[in-house]
Amino acid sequence: MSAQTAAAPLAFHRTLPPEEAARGHFYALLARMLNAPPDAGLLRDIASAPPLDPDGDAALAQAWNSLVAAASVMDAEAAAEEHDALFAAPGKAPVSLYAGFYMGATAVEHPRVRVRADLAALGLAPRSTEPEDHLGGILEAMRVLVAGGGGRGPAPLAEQRRFFEAYVAPAAGPFFEALGAAEPSNFYRRVAAVGAAFVALEAESFSLD
Repeated sequence: MSAQTAAAPLAFHRTLPPEEAARGHFYALLARMLNAPPDAGLLRDIASAPPLDPDGDAALAQAWNSLVAAASVMDAEAAAEEHDALFAAPGKAPVSLYAGFYMGATAVEHPRVRVRADLAALGLAPRSTEPEDHLGGILEAMRVLVAGGGGRGPAPLAEQRRFFEAYVAPAAGPFFEALGAAEPSNFYRRVAAVGAAFVALEAESFSLD
């Protein structure tokens, strides 16, 4: 993987190789942004993070550096309002946070049923009351597979790839596209660009391993 270490707003309790730590931080940050709006502390952490070198992955560097700049002028109240407008608007929210929406879920075969079984097999209990196909929870599960946590170490790369290809790859691309295009999206348009670039880099890297 070629993702470089950027912000580390959510610390790990173990030593990881730099590239794996960077992957874990990106998954953690994206999951955090979907599960709840960023608070003032997280916005400060992002705003003070070093830029990424475009000689690494140019798309990810451009998206990350734009997010860092946006965080420096964003306040927590406005971020919370935008998060609610995107994901919790009355009636039908502009952007769905559920993988099943992007994966063509049916009553017979819903992704959340498969995710529930996979999480149980991996020993990963859901961390919220949201349905198992909530993309924040899926990205958080990937963070644990990449970086470990809760007394467990990182999962083998083959296990990471299998979970990524089953749940992240089919849903995250169209989700971040929808998030970037949604009318209420301003700060979250930058989050969407980081997410899209990072998931594309992960898909490319897994295809080479």
